[in-house]
Amino acid sequence: MLGDTSDEKISDGVASRIKSMRYNLYGESEGVIIKENPYYSQLYEDTFRRSIQEPEEFWSEIGKLISWSKPWDKALDNTNQPFTKWFVGGELNACYNAVDRHVEAGKGSKVALIHDSPLTKTVRKITYAELLDQVSHLAGGLAALGIEKGDRVLIYMPLIPEAIMAMLATARLGAVHSVVFGGFAARELCTRIEHCEPKVIIAASCGIEPHRIIRYKDILNEAIEWASYKPEKCIIYQRRNLETAPLDVEMDISWDNVLKMAGPHKCVPVEANEPLYILYTSGTTDAPKGVQRPIGGHIVTLNWSMQTIYGMGPNDVWWSASDLGWVVGHSYICYGPLLYGITSVMYEGKPDRTPDPGQYFRIIDKHKVNAIFTVPTSFRVIKREDPDVEYGKGYSLKSLKRIFVAGEHCDYDTKSWVEKIFNVPVLNHWWQTETGHAITATCVGLGHSLSPPKYTAGMPFPGYDVRVLKDDGTEAKPHELARIVVKLPLPPGTMSTLYQSPERFCQLYFRKFPGYYDTMDAGYIDEFGYIYVTARDDDVINVAGHRLSTSAMEDIVLSHPDIVDATVVGVPEPTKGEIPLCLFVTKKNAKKSEEIISKDLIQMVRDLIGPIASFRLAVMIRGLPRTRSGKTCRKSISDLARNKTVKVCITFFLNASVLVFEAFQISGTVEDPTVYKDIKITLQRLGYARTAPDPQ
Repeated sequence: MLGDTSDEKISDGVASRIKSMRYNLYGESEGVIIKENPYYSQLYEDTFRRSIQEPEEFWSEIGKLISWSKPWDKALDNTNQPFTKWFVGGELNACYNAVDRHVEAGKGSKVALIHDSPLTKTVRKITYAELLDQVSHLAGGLAALGIEKGDRVLIYMPLIPEAIMAMLATARLGAVHSVVFGGFAARELCTRIEHCEPKVIIAASCGIEPHRIIRYKDILNEAIEWASYKPEKCIIYQRRNLETAPLDVEMDISWDNVLKMAGPHKCVPVEANEPLYILYTSGTTDAPKGVQRPIGGHIVTLNWSMQTIYGMGPNDVWWSASDLGWVVGHSYICYGPLLYGITSVMYEGKPDRTPDPGQYFRIIDKHKVNAIFTVPTSFRVIKREDPDVEYGKGYSLKSLKRIFVAGEHCDYDTKSWVEKIFNVPVLNHWWQTETGHAITATCVGLGHSLSPPKYTAGMPFPGYDVRVLKDDGTEAKPHELARIVVKLPLPPGTMSTLYQSPERFCQLYFRKFPGYYDTMDAGYIDEFGYIYVTARDDDVINVAGHRLSTSAMEDIVLSHPDIVDATVVGVPEPTKGEIPLCLFVTKKNAKKSEEIISKDLIQMVRDLIGPIASFRLAVMIRGLPRTRSGKTCRKSISDLARNKTVKVCITFFLNASVLVFEAFQISGTVEDPTVYKDIKITLQRLGYARTAPDPQ
């Protein structure tokens, strides 16, 4: 057992937090001045307090909002911390709760999924009844192929309805799905095949990007050839409107034939703490880190979050502009909206190039979208390509109520622009692959202010006792930058372990601060109880002993009228140890030269942060390396500047030989890896990356 989480200590912490929620406390030795918190919500305070002080009673009430085939014996078992269990002994099925129960309630004709693909010039609408028919028959086919409760099924597909059908059919049988981002190279796919050992792989013939088709089947064939573990069968969905793939008669079977193999299959009850899925984080240089998600707590929390966080009504249309290969796609393209019984939009396209920057406006208008969840980068792209919204002016945005952003830091300039253009609140929230839902948020359904303090990621979502700790384990003062942690136990729906790596699970997340989950993010709490996430802890740079947040500098840089995108990383400096380096991308119609913009930025940071930042390196580049989920790859830029290399091992199967060489290896999650070449040249111009190998 790790750490002390006695009821008394939890209650003390909550009492302190509640006090800061309601009142703003000022004053030192001269006394305390109490000022009413302008953001205070009684509903949130009551809900949050109960979730921490009375977790079993609280989550038992929330758990009853979904359907169980067998009620739980015990709501919370925390005897083997951090391997906390929720709804122990209860049995349920994720697919039943996401599909069957809505059809049984007479909502079969309601649209469950809208697939809008400007790349293929198609729009598909699938009702809950149609979804049930397809999923139950696919489950029957999977069962005929030998899939049983606990088996793994790997899914390698683009953002199409069939990917969600594959997830739900797997869950229907009590099996475990592992979705790999469509288009991942064979190297990443091979690693995941070897680690989760799927009995069956479900893939599509191809995916599509602007100006090119990605042949998924060829990538899959290559990955299987490399892998030491081989699946028993591969089910291939042929995208006939794009390209079909040749099938191997021994290994492959077509999607259509699988649907005909057997009749519809019933839902298999599963104990609440059994895994629903394994989702690998995006790193590729270390051993695979497969987040294992328990069924019961996950679907209970996701269902409740749709109203509590996002304020969605029973007839609303929801659009999560992400991909199923990421945790946002799992939680809020597939499970969240379907569990809640509303319509989920799937957009197979880009913010700007499919074919123009007006697509977000078109989607909102055409499908009467009520809320969007996306990454800030999407709006930066639109702002860069169409700052005056010429492409979006002809569309109505009347249906839209709110925009939610997460996944990366949202600078204030971008947030202000989006709120002005879309005329709705833009609400930032913070969560991780490991948690599966928000750690902090502006909870619309709990009465939070829709105009929260500048830069905040919201308040703790019920169940999360969030603290900010210094390296010595003591709590930081308000506004003091340190490590964000969560006092155990974690609430329902968070990861139960890392797949096949329980020791690594304990060491990685719970060793540094016993009794707490280490988010590995840096930030602070203000006097009202709001959380501010400034950066990953390794993105906090140390300049002559001063810990400075790169995101704070990025906010200043992005407020420059000629800049549309930027990042700040730490680079070595002999006297101060480390100094900030800014790489920026200008707007197409930028009025100033690179030299003048650089001088502007240096002065702006000096004025707003001070000379302590030692901000004197700011250079223009053509683009930043971002993952397909929108995150900037800061660490890779910093590593490149420091001449760091990665050992890459390649096995040649023809002669079974192994070649090991030094390289700067680009993650397969990076959307445009060609930007690294420009970045390396720029870094060398500044005296960095002199001996760094070429990125590949």
